[in-house]
Order: sequence, then structure tokens, then C-alpha cells
Amino acid sequence: MYASPPMAAASDLETLIMPGPVVSGHAKYETACSKCHEPFSKRTQNTLCYDCHKDVAADVREKRRFHGRINNIANTACKACHTDHKGRDADIVHLDTDTFDHNHTDFALEGAHHGLACASCHKKAAKHRDAPSACNDCHRQDDPHKERLGKACEKCHSVKAWKTSRFDHDKTKFPLKGKHKEATCNSCHPNENYKNLAMECVACHRINDIHAGRYGDKCANCHNEDKWKTIRFDHDKNTRYKLSGTHITVRCDACHTGKLYGVKLGTACYDCHKHDDKHAGRYGSKCETCHTTRDWAHTSFSHDKDTKFPLRGAHRDAACQDCHRGDLDKDKVRNTCYACHQADDVHKGKEGRQCERCHNERKWGAKVVFDHDMTRFPLLGLHAAVPCEECHLNTNYKVDTFTCDSCHKKDDVHKLTLGKKCTACHNPNGWRVWTFNHNKDTEYKLDGAHAKIHCNRCHRDPVSDSIKLPKTCGACHNSDDPHNGGFGQQCERCHITESFKEIRFTGRGSFTPSGAP
Repeated sequence: MYASPPMAAASDLETLIMPGPVVSGHAKYETACSKCHEPFSKRTQNTLCYDCHKDVAADVREKRRFHGRINNIANTACKACHTDHKGRDADIVHLDTDTFDHNHTDFALEGAHHGLACASCHKKAAKHRDAPSACNDCHRQDDPHKERLGKACEKCHSVKAWKTSRFDHDKTKFPLKGKHKEATCNSCHPNENYKNLAMECVACHRINDIHAGRYGDKCANCHNEDKWKTIRFDHDKNTRYKLSGTHITVRCDACHTGKLYGVKLGTACYDCHKHDDKHAGRYGSKCETCHTTRDWAHTSFSHDKDTKFPLRGAHRDAACQDCHRGDLDKDKVRNTCYACHQADDVHKGKEGRQCERCHNERKWGAKVVFDHDMTRFPLLGLHAAVPCEECHLNTNYKVDTFTCDSCHKKDDVHKLTLGKKCTACHNPNGWRVWTFNHNKDTEYKLDGAHAKIHCNRCHRDPVSDSIKLPKTCGACHNSDDPHNGGFGQQCERCHITESFKEIRFTGRGSFTPSGAP
């Protein structure tokens, strides 16, 4: 196919007036001037350039990259920077790497990039616009994560230094708090594993679990991120068992010896302190009745207020087991003295069981307050000054007989001839003080010579009961009877008591026989 003569002539003319050869890249268009030039129209010059350089046209249109960002791009002709017809090997780019302002591109040189040589990013024989702009394009070999965190390096790193990370972990599902902020990434992300990681404490801290898994996996219930040993668990608020007294300082494993969620702990004192019970279970399981959490040895039980038996005197110092020797609930303790002190009773029960009548709680043998006057033998006269042991020769104070003879038999000068009823003559004010009146107190009046004779003249034989002596004269005077019983036993018909020899005969007067004194 041949061009028409007029067109061929025009082409030859343009060739003749061409300033010089075009660069090698435009050589194929050298004879087609209309590709780059439109006669008599400078405004359409750039459009013709964009027809071939479509990628530059897109940059200008979208105002990106170098051509789209340089000042007054719309009014600048392409030929102002890129002149042609300077020869095949002419440099029509005119790029001065020393003065080029990279800020006019979409990749401003910042941080460590600022001092890099152009060839570090712009490879030989490659277009400058084709230089990579993503971090991963250049730093793939430097990525310790091996792209496990993706290719958007700028999310964590900055251009200032590769090791400077600006990743905001708080925007993840696991915000870093407390000591976690100081942890290195590989502490939680071993082998650069960043996906599907467990977020429970025990997932990382199982090796630090001093409880060996007994307290379950919910570490956050007690611990926090500030310090592993700092406990924030509030036993008072988070459980039904409020800690008080010594319980506040007790270690968790002192009570929680088994699995925390598998073994339910009882809340009664005895559930934990059974082995500490020195009562061996005899006092029941309600330890709180006597003890408090302040101190196991301290008791709050008030025997005076909480029982019907107030402790007084030596009872205050007595140990509980001195009285409560059996089961506290089953074996009721009687509150009588004898119930506890039967073994201490020196009287062997002879004085009864009302010990409090004589003794008090202060001391068993101190200030015995026994009132002898309340017994069947009131202490009168000299008896009141006599020591107890004078009559009570042993601890058996039970006396079966109260007669004078039971104590004073050895003192009886009458040798029982007047019987055992000493009180008939004597009284407690003195042994020698006696008030017996034979005329009033007996049926045999002593008169005459009888009033002067000694008792033992008539009372010669011991008697065990009452005195029963004959009242007839002959009973005593048979040996003195000169009549030898011829006048019978009624001596008083003739004789009188003033003198045996004085005769009183049938009321006719008295006479004295001859020879009588």
C-alpha cells in the first residue's frame, strides 16, 4: 500500500524540517510527527503525550505520584521537562538524584529511608514508578514473623527504626495491662504464632501455678496483671464465709487443700479444726460457742452468763475438763457440789451432800461456816470453845448419840451410879457447876440426916437407864435394924430422918431409949 503523493510530500517536508533525531524510545514514531505534534495547537500537545503515556495521564488525572503531585501540573507542558530531537541517546528525563525532591512522590523519604541510595529501591532497567512502596516488598527477608502477621508492616513498625514497634495491643481482644506491657512479644507468641491464641491466664502461666491446678483455671479471680503475687480476691465479698481474726492471715492452701471447685469446704469451725480439738470431740462441733477467730486459746464463753452455774472462787481457775469429763451435749453435768467433789469428801457422805452448808468455792478448807446451833446438838457454854476435833475424832462428823456420857464417860466420877443423864445435874457452863435439887427433881425428899449424906451412900451400883432405887427405909437400913425385922420394914412409924435413934411413937411424943446418945 502506498501513500498518496500529497501525503508523502508532507511527510518528507516534516522530515526535512525536523530539529534532530528523536530518542531511541520514540524512534518508531519519528516519521509520524502527528503522533506527538498537532500543527498550530500547543494546547493539545500534552494530550498527545498522554495518549501514549497512559500511566502518567492517570497519575495527573488522579493527582498522585510524581506527575500528579508537582505544582501547576495542569499548566505545565510535557516538553518543558522532556524535550526530544536531541539524538538517539539523549537524556530527556533530566532526573537529578541529588536534587530530586522525593516528597513530590507518593513515598516520602522519612526516618531510615532518608539516607538510602536510590538504587536501594529503584532497580536498574526498571521504571522509577515501578519501585515498590509496601514495606513487605523490600523487607520481606527482614520479616521475623515470616508474614504470619500479614504484609502491613506499618501497623507495628515505623520508618524510624525497624525494631521500634508502635503496634497498639489495646485494640486487640487482649489489652496489655500491668506486667504484660513489659513482656516481649515472643513471650506470648512463641514461634511467631499470632493466631488462635488462648487468652486465659493459665494458657501462659500454667508453669507458674503454685497451686498445681487445684484452684482451677480462673487465675483472674484472685490475681491481676500488676503482680502475680498480689491477690485481689475479696473473700468477704466474693464468698459466703467472711474472714476475721487469725483467718485473715492464713494462707489459702491452709484451708483449700484439695481442688477448689471440686471439693466443697464446710463453713463450720470443726470442719477445719477437728484435728486441733484437744477435747477429742467430747464438747461437740460448735467451737464458736467458746472460741473466737482471734485466737484459738482465747475463749469468749461466759460461764456466768451462758449457764446456770456461775463460776466463783477456785472454780474460776478450774479447767473445763475438770468438770466436763464426758460428752458435753449428752452427759449433762449436775450443778451440785457433791456431783463433782464426791471423791474429795473426807466425810464419806456422812455429813450429807449439801457441801455448801459448810464450805465455799474459794477454798475447800477455808472459813468453814458450819453453824452447829442448827444441828440437834447446839454448842452451849464451854462446848462453844471446844475445837471440832475434840468431839469429832475423825472426818466422820456424823454422830449417832448426843448423850453426855458418849463424850464424858471417862470424866464421870460417879461411875454411872447416877446413870447417863448428866444433864440432870450438870450444864455446859462448867462440869462442877450443877443445879440438881433432889427434893424437887425426884420423888424422894432428902431431909434430916439424909440431906447431909453423899450421893454414893445411896447410889452405889451403876445403872444403864433410869435410876430406880427403893424408897423404903429397910432397903437401906436393914443392916442397922436392931429389931432384926421384928417390927417390919416401915421404920418411919417410929423413927425420923434427923436421927435413927430418935423415936417417934404413934404421935404421943418422942422419947429416947435408955443408953441412947
